[in-house]
Amino acid sequence: MTTILDREQITKAIDQIAADIINDLTASDSVAVVGIRSRGEIIAQRLAEKIAGRLKKDVPCGTLDITLYRDDLNSPSHTSQPRVRTTEIGFNVDDRVIILVDDVLHTGRSTRAALDALMDLGRPKFIKLAVLVERCGRELPIQADYIGHKAEVEIEKVVQVNLLESDGKDEVTVE
Repeated sequence: MTTILDREQITKAIDQIAADIINDLTASDSVAVVGIRSRGEIIAQRLAEKIAGRLKKDVPCGTLDITLYRDDLNSPSHTSQPRVRTTEIGFNVDDRVIILVDDVLHTGRSTRAALDALMDLGRPKFIKLAVLVERCGRELPIQADYIGHKAEVEIEKVVQVNLLESDGKDEVTVE
C-alpha cells in the first residue's frame, strides 16, 4: 500500500478545486454542489463550505444515490443485493450550476449514472464534474472539469480514499 495523498494534501486539493470553481463562476450563477454517495458526498460538503465562505453566500449541498442507475446491477458478476439509499437534494436543480463531486474518476461509469440521476431531477444550467483523484482507465468519454490529483495507477490497482468523517482519517492510498 502506497499513500498518494495525506491529510494536508487532501485539504490543499479541495482548496484548489474550490478556487478553480469560483474563478469559473459568473456573478449571476446560482451554484449548488452535489456529491455521489458515499465519499463524494463528504468531499462535496467540504467544497460547499469553502465555496460559501469565499463567496460569502449560501451554497446548497446535496447527496445523490446512483445505485438504481448503475449499469452493472444485472450483470452476472454482480452477486450481492444492492443497497439503495436516499438521494437528499433539498433544492431545485433547474437553471443552477451543479458541481457534481466524486472521490475517484476511473471508468466514468459512476459519473454516467450520476448524470442520469441528476437529469431525472430537473434541468441544470450546466453540470461540472469535480473529483479528488483522477486515474486512467476510462471506459466512457467522460472527463473531470476540476481535479485535485492525477494519479498514474496500474489498471489492476485500487485507489482507496479514506476521509475523516467516514474512516477516521484523511488519506488516499493505492493498493
